[in-house]
Amino acid sequence: MNALSKHRVSRLWMLSLVVGSLLGVAAIKATAAQGTQQPNATPPPAVDKPNTPKSAGDPESNQVTVRKPDIHVAPFLVDVNLVVINVTVTDPFDRIVTGLEQNNFQVYDEKVEQKIASFSTEDAPISVGLIFDSSGSMSDKIQKSKEAALQFFKTSNPQDEFMLINFSDRPNLITGFTSKFENIQDRLLFVKAGGRTALLDAIYLGLSEMKKATTNRRALLVISDGGDNHSRYTENDIKRAVRESDVQIYAVGIFEPLSSRARTPEEAGGPGLLADLAEVSGGRMFSVEDANELPDIAEKISIELRNQYVIGYHPSNLVRDGRWRRIKVKLDPPRGLPPLQVYARTGYYAPTQ
Repeated sequence: MNALSKHRVSRLWMLSLVVGSLLGVAAIKATAAQGTQQPNATPPPAVDKPNTPKSAGDPESNQVTVRKPDIHVAPFLVDVNLVVINVTVTDPFDRIVTGLEQNNFQVYDEKVEQKIASFSTEDAPISVGLIFDSSGSMSDKIQKSKEAALQFFKTSNPQDEFMLINFSDRPNLITGFTSKFENIQDRLLFVKAGGRTALLDAIYLGLSEMKKATTNRRALLVISDGGDNHSRYTENDIKRAVRESDVQIYAVGIFEPLSSRARTPEEAGGPGLLADLAEVSGGRMFSVEDANELPDIAEKISIELRNQYVIGYHPSNLVRDGRWRRIKVKLDPPRGLPPLQVYARTGYYAPTQ
């Protein structure tokens, strides 16, 4: 092969290398472009995102959080048929019995056993109205009565609230509901004895003021030395009002010993009146002959109010006839316990609409 032929071959070889390189680069670019577009590529697996709260203005949020009841057209009708009973249980020595379970109780509505829907023993906040007798016959007992009231307040919980009504010729609302019992203590110091006894009017005012209470548990504590002799309301009026309310009445009757009693018929009927009102409401009446016992009795009542069983049920009788229906709470205590005493309200008025 001459020099000219060798030169031509060398040029052709170099040209083929250049063309091959250009074709390789073009192929690489085409492949890269296809990899970028991936029109038929399988999408990556979906990842569950955590649920985040929706804003209040989101329409979907309103649909989720706002829901009409299926049956009741207004929220306050949901529990309109729930009857709630506060129950106290004591032993033969009048000591509070705690630790019983739901299966130890049976509730009867007009002699028909009911299914218990709720059961609680918690020390829930309570609203208490003190009905304080400052009539003339209390002059030698009023100081100990004040001490009893203060002892009751001292054993309260911070969430409790209290009001004070004193009465002689007529009832007087000293202070409305407050959680600061120091305010009531200051007002109580200036109460003086004098006048007649409008006990029934005072209880009626107490029941009316109870409608302003902010807790679900409500009670009146009556401290008095006798019956009524100066009220506009009658015993039947007050008994009806007590039955219509959801308020327990606890009464401390300060009575002279039988040997030294010289009382009017109204005053002689005082113990029976207070006992009847307490029984209907599910509360209790404590008779005291020695005024020095008053602070201990007040503390006992305070402890009792904080150790009650709260039982709720839906009456099987749904007739809205407005009639009085009797309630009976019975016990099936665990073995080994002595006979126990049950205190609970005796009935309620059925709704009318």
